[in-house]
Amino acid sequence: MAQVELIMPKMGESIMEATILRWVKNVGDTVEADETILEIATDKVDSEVPSPVAGVLSEIKYQVDAVVPVGQAIAVIATAGEEATPALSPAVKEEALPATNGQTNGIAPSHPERELLSTGVAETAAAIPTTGGSGRFYSPLVRNIAKTEHISVAELERLPGTGAGGRVTKKDILAYLENRTAAPQQQPAARPAPSITAPAKPAVSVSGNVEIVEMDRMRKLIASHMVMSKHTSPHVTSFVEVDVTNIVNWREKNKDAFQKKYGEKITFTPIFVEASAKAIGDFPMINISVEGNNILVKKDINIGMATALPSGNLIVPVIKGANQLSLVGLTKTVNDLAARARSNNLKPEDIQDGTFTITNVGTFGNVMGTPI
Repeated sequence: MAQVELIMPKMGESIMEATILRWVKNVGDTVEADETILEIATDKVDSEVPSPVAGVLSEIKYQVDAVVPVGQAIAVIATAGEEATPALSPAVKEEALPATNGQTNGIAPSHPERELLSTGVAETAAAIPTTGGSGRFYSPLVRNIAKTEHISVAELERLPGTGAGGRVTKKDILAYLENRTAAPQQQPAARPAPSITAPAKPAVSVSGNVEIVEMDRMRKLIASHMVMSKHTSPHVTSFVEVDVTNIVNWREKNKDAFQKKYGEKITFTPIFVEASAKAIGDFPMINISVEGNNILVKKDINIGMATALPSGNLIVPVIKGANQLSLVGLTKTVNDLAARARSNNLKPEDIQDGTFTITNVGTFGNVMGTPI
């Protein structure tokens, strides 16, 4: 008896927008609760978005390849008793785009976290308006890059956009930075952040002895995210040698009995997750993040575990409340998340809200590593 808006989910603490890859359902199709409606992608993961209710898909607000801010309505579902509208809505409704202060048509966004945007991003992008003189909307990510690279508002307004409704996407502005030769108009040139966008000219093997392999979309995004991470935060590495002989011997002695009793194979991962959770409890100041000039001390201990995918890419599912789980509970959670990651069945909430991440580089046969 009501119209329910499907909202672009928040896929991670630093994710402000997502790209629509494919609509699984069309206008007029019947959908069940938790049935997949569309597939989306961010710079961290591809994911399916399920329907929050059962009903009929009555409106699609954004088309494929549109970049949509987190918290924005992307579709409308008519529940029982409502008539489905057969026509698609425009890819982008200008009047529905945020005008000022991150709000839409004077209505506060449905996710309160959007009102508390990262201080760093908000302050950095402050000089670039949300909406330019032409009426074109600029996402927080685009404004942040423009500010960092000293791109003036006038320069940004002239930049052609390939997004929905002519919007400037992250790809557009990074490609512009790659090819820009003129100096910024208002401020002296600063050393630009390294760019991972494809070169303007296609790679050519002159001798024929070089194989050119184009990176897939996810690998490009991973590369871009890693470079941005190094550019944003200084990385310091420290090594401490620990004798884990007793842990290895205990696992070897108990792994068969453990699997027989609990129906789960125990690897070293849940053991190190448990150790990390206990260490964070003893030293809470390692469970923090920085936003602007503020330090955010996280009370929850949510441990991400880097997981290699069959494609060679990487994803980080999150074990929520790791300090509250027993070793058996951690083992079940680790095995479940790893299996669903490798079969591409993770849900958006499975990769959200991580506060600390562990990576096992020993599987490659090396002694130590320095992950980003």
